[in-house]
Amino acid sequence: MFEQTFNSTDNVLWKEAGHTTELDYTKQTSWLLFLKYRDVLEQ
Repeated sequence: MFEQTFNSTDNVLWKEAGHTTELDYTKQTSWLLFLKYRDVLEQ
C-alpha cells in the first residue's frame, strides 16, 4: 500500500518542473514525509 503511494508521489516529484538536482527532490520528499507524519499525529 505505502509502496504504491510512494511510487506515485515519487513519479510526480521527478516530473515537476522545479527539480533541477537530486537535492531539490530530496528536500521536497522530506517535506512531504514530514507533513504526512504530522497528519497522522493529529488524527
